Amino acid sequence: MIKSMTGFGRCEVLKDSRKFTVELKGVNHRYLDVNIRMPKKLNFFETSIRTLLKKYANRGKVDIFITYEDTSENQVSLKYNAALAAEYMKCFKQMEEEFHLENDIRVSTLSRCPEVLTMEEHSEDEEELWNGLKEALEGAFAQFVETRTTEGGNLKKDILEKLSGMEKLIALIEERSPQIVAEYRAKLEEKVKELLIDTQMEESRIAAEVIIFADKICTDEEVVRLKSHISHMRDTLEEKEGIGRKLDFIAQEMNREANTILSKANDLEVSNCAIGLKTEIEKVREQIQNIE
Repeated sequence: MIKSMTGFGRCEVLKDSRKFTVELKGVNHRYLDVNIRMPKKLNFFETSIRTLLKKYANRGKVDIFITYEDTSENQVSLKYNAALAAEYMKCFKQMEEEFHLENDIRVSTLSRCPEVLTMEEHSEDEEELWNGLKEALEGAFAQFVETRTTEGGNLKKDILEKLSGMEKLIALIEERSPQIVAEYRAKLEEKVKELLIDTQMEESRIAAEVIIFADKICTDEEVVRLKSHISHMRDTLEEKEGIGRKLDFIAQEMNREANTILSKANDLEVSNCAIGLKTEIEKVREQIQNIE
């Protein structure tokens, strides 16, 4: 099943007192472009997150948002720096003696001095932290792939419908081409009769002119190649994944053939069909831009 580059995924995992929430969204991009926003505590896992994502996505601009909460009561502790407190007291004593001031320092005052009391976070078990984060990531990534696959199915259906429409236009061009030559021959003969009322013109001369005209407007090669490209695109759509670039190349070739048909067109109906082909091909190319 083909995958779109547009998708969304979310997963929330609660392990003991740790809560991990992962959200990600993706849009089309030429390559895999990943942007991760997460708490500093989890920065250590950035490379692992990118490596894990590559198992689920090959192309697209992907934004990942990670939040982490630790509700345990012992996640931080208060640390008392006795040596620094003693230094403060020594300085206060010196100031008292030098300036003859009353030393009114209390415990509450000393505790507010910088770095005397500090909050210290307990070190986390990296393996436990990664296991919880990985579970949340895999859950979000799986949902992300699911939405991309669903959207990819819709894109495939739409492209196939447009290919069928293109085949109908090609059939009209094939049907109209012999009629154009016949009409040209009739007009040519009528014009010759008007100009040369009493003179007989050789049939071979008229036939030669018709052949030259037919050769100028002949689109048989372009039509055959266009049919081949449509068939090739159908086959490619049945491949599993990583077909976006290939489809885009096929669409470019289809557009080239449609341009040639339009440039050769010497008939309003054929011109309209060629314009219709170019319009449908452009719509297909727009859809292909979203395929991984």
